[in-house]
Amino acid sequence: MSEPTRHTARARGGTRRADPTSTGPRLDQPLDKQSRWMPQARMDPESFGAFAERFARFMGTARFLVWMTLFVLVWIAWNTVLPAEARFDPYAFIFLTLMLSLQASYAAPLILLAQNRQDDRDKVQMEQDRTRDERTQADTEFLTREVAALRLAMRDIATRDFVRSELRDMLEELRARDAGEDPAPERPQHGEGGAGDRHDR
Repeated sequence: MSEPTRHTARARGGTRRADPTSTGPRLDQPLDKQSRWMPQARMDPESFGAFAERFARFMGTARFLVWMTLFVLVWIAWNTVLPAEARFDPYAFIFLTLMLSLQASYAAPLILLAQNRQDDRDKVQMEQDRTRDERTQADTEFLTREVAALRLAMRDIATRDFVRSELRDMLEELRARDAGEDPAPERPQHGEGGAGDRHDR
């Protein structure tokens, strides 16, 4: 291919198409907003949520209350009983109040995060329970219809007691018929019997 033809092909074709498998930014999606001054901290939400739950669970235990009480008592005793040269937070305990306020300000969002995760799990559990209850109700209705169909079908089937009663009634009818239709036995006449006897003799 000559040199003018190459220039013409480049002019018509324009720029080369980007490889769809490339990891660069795509033109059909907006760019992520990036700060030039502060680097973005990438954190796994699941790991941070698990940490928040562990922290909230620990704060709700008696161990945390005992250790927190001991810490406050030691802090107050240190800054009250010891000489003035050794005290670093004199009466009014402003530094202690600041620490407790800072702890509360961090503990509240963590507890809320743990509660939100628990609410999400409760919603999922409720949805699963609702689905299970609907399935159980459908199975119960199906079994109820099957039992009703079996009862209707059993009405046309002769039971053992019914057959026995029918056979008993037929036997009684046959006995009554035999008793009413049997003729009386004929008695032999004396003359015929005597002549026969005499003849036999």
